[in-house]
Amino acid sequence: MSVDIVLELPYEKPPLSMNDRLHWRKKAAITASIREVTHTLARQAKVPTGRGRVTVCLHYRPRDNRRRDADNLMPVLKAACDGLVDYGLTADDTPELMQKLMPVIHAAEKGRPGSLWLTIGDPQ
Repeated sequence: MSVDIVLELPYEKPPLSMNDRLHWRKKAAITASIREVTHTLARQAKVPTGRGRVTVCLHYRPRDNRRRDADNLMPVLKAACDGLVDYGLTADDTPELMQKLMPVIHAAEKGRPGSLWLTIGDPQ
């Protein structure tokens, strides 16, 4: 994937996980917040709209190197992609228009807080 755009998300750790056992209302509120934050970041970065097809990947650099499963980040990726669609990046987040790559967990860097970011690029 050639990366065109990087959006730094304002989280030090994932706000949602596949392992969470949240009440549906709390989960819905967090999901809506991720969507809105992603929409706002895309607007502030002046990300081009109306793209035909894109590839999106979520990246996470935790504060420590404990073992983690990348698929636990999927709820964050889904909400972020919905926010990109709300913004107008593509018409929908169906596979024909948006290829969602498995999230990537990077090695921790000593002394740095955790961070999450999205990369948006051309399809593979």
